[in-house]
Amino acid sequence: MPRFAANLSMLFTELDFMDRFAAAAEAGFSGVEYLFPYDYPAEDIKARLDANGLTQVLFNLPAGDWANGDRGIACDPERVEEFRAGVDRAIAYAKVLGNTQVNCLAGIAPKGADLGKLEMTFIENLRYAAQKLEAEGIRLVMEMINTRDIPRFFLNNTSQAQEIRGKVGHANLFLQYDIYHMQIMEGDLARTIENNLAAINHVQLADNPGRNEPGTGEINYHFLFEHLDRIGYQGWVGCEYKPATTTEAGLGWLKSHNAI
Repeated sequence: MPRFAANLSMLFTELDFMDRFAAAAEAGFSGVEYLFPYDYPAEDIKARLDANGLTQVLFNLPAGDWANGDRGIACDPERVEEFRAGVDRAIAYAKVLGNTQVNCLAGIAPKGADLGKLEMTFIENLRYAAQKLEAEGIRLVMEMINTRDIPRFFLNNTSQAQEIRGKVGHANLFLQYDIYHMQIMEGDLARTIENNLAAINHVQLADNPGRNEPGTGEINYHFLFEHLDRIGYQGWVGCEYKPATTTEAGLGWLKSHNAI
């Protein structure tokens, strides 16, 4: 069975962020992930990880002004220096927190933008980040996101990601496969994961429709968890879902799906 990490940007949100670490450990999770750590001192987060015996699994590179609609800046030709500064900031946090991978969000393609220029910028930024992170022993993953939830998100399916990965041409670039997003964009989940397993270094989950916990929608997570075992997936599975009611009320899926 895969190892499961609680996404603290989605789960236990009734609590202050720094109190969510203890709640995740009490619920049976052995690792945590979240969008960003940058609003808090890295040493304070590390203390919560250590106090609760948790592994820091993943966070994102700085992704622009999230509150005002940015969803990444890696494809934006006007923000290359900001992106590069963000890589340095992420490295500084990762070295304190002990996690060995960070995620890159491509961002939203501006209306009317030259898609070729956006792709070239994204490729160059990924190559830069992959090199810098490799020197620190940190893997880089990039995430494909559905264009229904985030219209015009630049990176939105596995074949596109693999094409870009080939153009980047760096061994330290992998895919983050979010089952919820890819159920919407491409389906055929088990076959796609298996065919791209060598490139997938992180998996995330939520059910569809609704983006709630496993067992609330159409995705057969009993099958998929067994499939991940069968094909030899060795990474973490991040639980990035919106609880249908409260986090605690929805945690029954962990036992019913043999996740803990």
